[in-house]
Amino acid sequence: MKVFNAWNRSVQKQTNNTLRLRFYAGGSQGDERDFVRKMRAGQVDGASVTTLGLSQLVRPVLVLTVPGVFTEYSELDKVRDALSDRFEAMFEQEGYKVLAWGDVGKTRLFSTERIERPSEIKKRRPWAWKDDVIFTEFLKVVGANPVRLGMPEVYPGLQTRMIDTVPASALAALSMQWHTRLKYVSARNSGIIVGATVLRLDKLDALSDEHRKVLLDSSRRVEQALKKSIRRDDASAYDAMLKRGMIAVDTDGHEAEWDDVSRQVRERLAGRVYPKSLLEAVTAAAAN
Repeated sequence: MKVFNAWNRSVQKQTNNTLRLRFYAGGSQGDERDFVRKMRAGQVDGASVTTLGLSQLVRPVLVLTVPGVFTEYSELDKVRDALSDRFEAMFEQEGYKVLAWGDVGKTRLFSTERIERPSEIKKRRPWAWKDDVIFTEFLKVVGANPVRLGMPEVYPGLQTRMIDTVPASALAALSMQWHTRLKYVSARNSGIIVGATVLRLDKLDALSDEHRKVLLDSSRRVEQALKKSIRRDDASAYDAMLKRGMIAVDTDGHEAEWDDVSRQVRERLAGRVYPKSLLEAVTAAAAN
């Protein structure tokens, strides 16, 4: 929010207060599906969401969060450099402009009990976001049953032990206080949580040329600022939780099992959620 508020101040300054941005933080507008619904209804002009929200606008964007495609930021950066134009064209076809790409940290598995291999998740009560196609498919492959909850319901679910396993970044787990109800975290991450800030294209087109240029130029600076701060903060959050007593679980002894489940998830979703050719393009760009 510090970056977003600085963005607003910069836009106001450059346009002599004739253009300003108003942000709603802290879940005040609901869950990501609510953001998308309100954008479509014209109640808000844009939103900053993960691929979960983005996929309700352009479903194939979920290819960026399937497990095992990339696990390092350098790989993600190569994919976005190579394919951002392709993804952004998909959003424009649906009436939205990608102002800035972002990410929300490395995907890890947090739990109340030690999980070393995929099959052990069958004994747990894993949370799956209501619209999360990727993790739901992962659970299907391992034979586990998801407990579907919205984001605001996760902490109460941990309190009542309705759920005991949560996929998240360290930054999310710490900022939402989920870590206070969890004991273990996977040392190895399965991917990176990707997101973006999108704006309704009709709202962008309604701006004057000057205002449009200011907004687009400043959004690129915001992208770089967020990328730097969030990646740093996610690493710091992970270290902080370990110092507070959370136990990192080494899953390398069962790496082949995790890789096999990830492969099955990618293959099962190809053709259903995203074209196989897009998956191949992302995989090739990450390995380049």
